[in-house]
Amino acid sequence: MCLEEFDPSVKEAAAWALGYIASHTGELAQAVVDAGAVPLLVLCIQEPEISLKRITASALNDIAKHSPELAQAVVDAGAVAYLAPLIQHDDGKLKRQVCSCLAQIAKHSVDLAEVVVEAEIFPKILACLKDVDLYVRKNAATCIREVAKHTPELAKLIVNAGGAAALVDYVKESKGNVRLPGIMALGYISAFSETLALAVIVSKGVPALKDAVINEPEDHIKAATVWTLGQVGRHTPDHAKALAEGGVLQPMVALHVQEDSSPDLKTKSKRALKAVLVKCTDGHYLAPLLKDANPKIQKYVLAQYAAILPNDAAARKAFMQSGLLQRVQEIKLTAEPKTQESIAKINRSFPEECVKFSDPAYAKELMAKLDAE
Repeated sequence: MCLEEFDPSVKEAAAWALGYIASHTGELAQAVVDAGAVPLLVLCIQEPEISLKRITASALNDIAKHSPELAQAVVDAGAVAYLAPLIQHDDGKLKRQVCSCLAQIAKHSVDLAEVVVEAEIFPKILACLKDVDLYVRKNAATCIREVAKHTPELAKLIVNAGGAAALVDYVKESKGNVRLPGIMALGYISAFSETLALAVIVSKGVPALKDAVINEPEDHIKAATVWTLGQVGRHTPDHAKALAEGGVLQPMVALHVQEDSSPDLKTKSKRALKAVLVKCTDGHYLAPLLKDANPKIQKYVLAQYAAILPNDAAARKAFMQSGLLQRVQEIKLTAEPKTQESIAKINRSFPEECVKFSDPAYAKELMAKLDAE
């Protein structure tokens, strides 16, 4: 009843109280909805007082976050039509709450995300990624992430509005946890199709993500970044080449093998590397990983060479000239059965004398003959 008081400060206090009640659990938020508060909160957001708008957006956020049904109750009351225009408001604290509330609505389902998008938040919300207020930027990136994750169509809509470039700039200019929603949004967009992943590459996404892989101190941010890089590079040989040229494969190997990496980071690095290496058809970019001493990664690299070398004479020549055939013979001495299969395939693609010449055991044999003389 206090939401209908004439005095704005009474309305504010009522909206605060309802928001605090709703914030804890879905059951408590449902009690707020059942009391008929949502339509009155939607009326409050239309009032001229900025502080009342802020608190009302916050209360609607606290209701919508729990479940699709509660978010639907907020949508059914017509809240989105009044929230969406406020992303262009001058007040930073209001924009924070509005972006957050739209994110909480969009996260639950495709239908709810479409309601948010149909309120024409794109491309307007992209301007919020460059806002002076740190939390406006973060909440805007979170909202974009929650829309992007649902369908290829929604991801494409974001890219067509200039979202890929805007998100890449955001990742480039942010640090720490603020960076995370932008990194995740790029991953969700890239996951859907090679065209969308290419949009991220063309927008110079790889260098921005590489910076996060190398310079972010937190493992969970690194893990999200290697996951995103995996989504970008896993589509075609061209996508994988873009990652290799960008110099991100070696840092990903390092994260996978470092003892102090978290289990999640190790797993995500391994999966991302595997997905990208399978598409990598240029031996030049695989060479540094084969020279590396890590058997877990060598297994995937050798499998890829076993697929490339039999059909590519130039690659075979480069492989031998760079000393990799000799490296393969060294690995063979301690390799596991699956890796031995790849090595056998590689060796079969070369003349027998080349393999023999590259084998350290053969060199020892020749030295022994010289000694005998």
